[in-house]
Parts: sequence; C-alpha cells; structure tokens
Amino acid sequence: VNKPGRDHNHYGFTMWLAGGGVKGGQRIGATDETGFQAVERRLHVSDLHATILHLLGLDHERLTFLHEGLDQRLTGVQPRRVIQEVLA
Repeated sequence: VNKPGRDHNHYGFTMWLAGGGVKGGQRIGATDETGFQAVERRLHVSDLHATILHLLGLDHERLTFLHEGLDQRLTGVQPRRVIQEVLA
C-alpha cells in the first residue's frame, strides 16, 4: 500500500458533475464489467480539466502559468479539448 490517495485506479474512474452549465442525466464512456479499465469513449483527465476551465469561462489553451522560466498550460503540452457532451 502506498501513501494515502496513491492507490487509485487511473485506468477507469467515475466523475459526477452537476450545475454550472453541465448537461445532466447522461453517462459518457464505460468501464469493463469489473470497473477496472475504460472500454468506451476513453477520455484523458486533462480533457476534463479543459472542460471545467471552459465552464468557468477560461480558455485552457491561452491560460498559462510561469514555471521554471517557461509558460505552461494547466492542461499540459498535449492537445486537449473540451468534452462537448458535458455542456448543457
């Protein structure tokens, strides 16, 4: 067992969102029968971050912070997108 919070499953997880421009009553993606691994509509957690930033009125591609002399994006260096199905 690792430190608290580090024994989570990053291959498949559940997220519950409500209000604030979120479209309710839906499920996006699915895991296998044991809940271990995503098998349908796999998304990266940074896509979720991009979506939440969008709902807050922030452009995740333009929002940066200075780290060790370089501008960094909150959603990382890989291309990320807003999950349109989440938006009301």
